[in-house]
Amino acid sequence: MTEDVHYELMRSTLEDYQLEEDDATLLDLDPQLAPAEPAPTNPVLAIVGRPNVGKSTLVNRVVGRRVAVVQDTPGVTRDRVYYDAEWNGRAFTVVDTGGWEIDVTGIDRSVADQSEIAIREADAVMLVVDANVGVTDDDERIVELIRRSGKPTVLAANKVDSPAQEADVAYLWSLGLGEPFPVSALHGRGSGELLDEAMRVLPKVSGVRRERPGKGPRRVALVGKPNVGKSSLLNQLAGENRVVVDDLAGTTRDPVDEIVELDGRTWTFVDTAGIRRRVHMQSGADYYASLRTQRAIDKAELALMLIDASQELTEQDVRIMQQVIDAGRAMVLVCNKWDLVDDDRRAHLDRDIERELVQMPWVERINISAKTGWHTNRLTRAMVKALDSWDKRVTTSKLNSTLGELVAANPHPVRGGRQPRILFATQVAAQPPRFVLFTTGFLDHGYRRFIERRLRETFDFLGSPVEISVRVRERRQRK
Repeated sequence: MTEDVHYELMRSTLEDYQLEEDDATLLDLDPQLAPAEPAPTNPVLAIVGRPNVGKSTLVNRVVGRRVAVVQDTPGVTRDRVYYDAEWNGRAFTVVDTGGWEIDVTGIDRSVADQSEIAIREADAVMLVVDANVGVTDDDERIVELIRRSGKPTVLAANKVDSPAQEADVAYLWSLGLGEPFPVSALHGRGSGELLDEAMRVLPKVSGVRRERPGKGPRRVALVGKPNVGKSSLLNQLAGENRVVVDDLAGTTRDPVDEIVELDGRTWTFVDTAGIRRRVHMQSGADYYASLRTQRAIDKAELALMLIDASQELTEQDVRIMQQVIDAGRAMVLVCNKWDLVDDDRRAHLDRDIERELVQMPWVERINISAKTGWHTNRLTRAMVKALDSWDKRVTTSKLNSTLGELVAANPHPVRGGRQPRILFATQVAAQPPRFVLFTTGFLDHGYRRFIERRLRETFDFLGSPVEISVRVRERRQRK
């Protein structure tokens, strides 16, 4: 029997069953993916300054929502983080940076380096100073750095919470950056005038930002526990120190986007904060970082789930993977730090993965070392395969032909004297693939898993979750 004949036969059987109003829409559905709009090369405004002068608070004010992690503790922001913003009909990109300081070492030096890169890769700079503290040595050194860059600059005198304080900012003219704009990032005072000046100095089109392809790069979130090597992997793929890397666990607080070209394809990688524990058990910066990580997963198409191959697989690793699946995203399991793994540990890890991930056999595994770059060239193929599966659509005739053969060879067990049958099936969406089965009765969860497994084997959904829902329909009463 041909696919088309089988399709027509199964479709005709539905005429004997009571269908609901939206069933007809699903049965005739042929969903098409809308093409992605080209991303404009918006101008880039870097916000820089010493630690704890209110840069992230000002970023939230500019963007119009709480996107950057804010806490009274200095040094919460560490990487340079890009956000889309708009003012008076003009779109631009704002860059939040960590605090810049003189003569620092370790992670503080790396944070300062990120601020310097942000200045170099921006169209204009907004220097934020604390109007209540005055000009410090660090402020003067930052001014020298900005002058050498030659970038147009807007000077924001933050923490001016009342009109009485506005006259006190006149001393900032001495910095030689032009008029200081008094502003209260916390309360919004003066932010309109500040943004008007920023729009004046920003070009209409970025002179530093790379053009993105017309359809836009695929978004890939790097997720996992703290200190599994997410930032190291991003730096390795980008070929530069794009994000701060330190032995201190939890270095990354905000999701960090980076456009990277690998094997002739352009990708947007998103480095995320490591998820330590359940969100409701967290507080402070970790709490908000976890919320932003979840948002980054939701906005991504694919997740690279990193685990430390030299350590035991934990419940938290499995929970994060489930978080990705619940979001409906494609996934590749990346076993990092393979240079630290011996033969005994490899065997133990294999057993751990086989036992703990028994419900996720469709996730492809890649062993790498982000530190040395070993086998990172294998990631592109795995990512392309996972996204192809995530995008995949199966024709209704092929789907019903496959299920017809499957059910004939492996019918559902009899339950309560009845044997549920699959009447018809259709794929209602992709990204991830979603299937609806019209049946004469409830399907056991084990039988649904069996169907999912066989669909995966037949249509090769490696790397993508597959969702199957069942609609039970009763036979029409004869008149």
